[in-house]
Amino acid sequence: MKKKKIVVAYSGGLDTSVMVKWLSQKYNAEIITVTGNLGQKKDIENLEDKAIKTGASKAYIVDLQNEFIQDYVWKALKAEALYEGDYPLATSIGRPLLAKLMVDIAQKENADMIAHGCTGKGNDQVRFEVGIKTLAPDMEILAPLRTWEFKTREEEIDYAMLHNIPISITKAKPYSIDENLWGIAVECGELEDTMNAPPEDAYQITKSPLKAKDKPQDVTISFKEGIP
Repeated sequence: MKKKKIVVAYSGGLDTSVMVKWLSQKYNAEIITVTGNLGQKKDIENLEDKAIKTGASKAYIVDLQNEFIQDYVWKALKAEALYEGDYPLATSIGRPLLAKLMVDIAQKENADMIAHGCTGKGNDQVRFEVGIKTLAPDMEILAPLRTWEFKTREEEIDYAMLHNIPISITKAKPYSIDENLWGIAVECGELEDTMNAPPEDAYQITKSPLKAKDKPQDVTISFKEGIP
């Protein structure tokens, strides 16, 4: 019997790394990973090797930076799109583009299903699934984080260690980091409780106020002739 094909939205983080192995075992399926380069700092070229070693048959890495800037970032900037006046929606505006990429690869590979790594408690699952269903109404969507047996990231780490899945996080620093050229979002660990101050090791591109300079600096950016 021919194996089914599952295309996985792959960041190389804990969730999607575990997903590759878990899906291949759960569905006895061929796994194809897809990574969209939106300008994240991590060396995403290494993700192909990591995905293959974890069990994927093929790994796509697609440069979407120019399309992301032209069709999403500039529009968000013009709209002054800031959630609650502070957050530039960096993660949010990238999801429709990634959903489109997933559908493109799934159709190219004649895949049976698309899997994403969104949890059941946020809006990302909606962004991915509405985007995918709009472009491919008949495509089956899998959301393992809503259904699998792991209740905590610590349990996922145990699974990764058991199956020799290479991961960079630890139980002491179980942060989930989403980054692109428009911003960065960090969650999980102590950050889940809003009563906790962000730990020093949670900061990625900034510093805690205690380690920042005493004198603030103002930076003003303007565009004199429209889009660069």
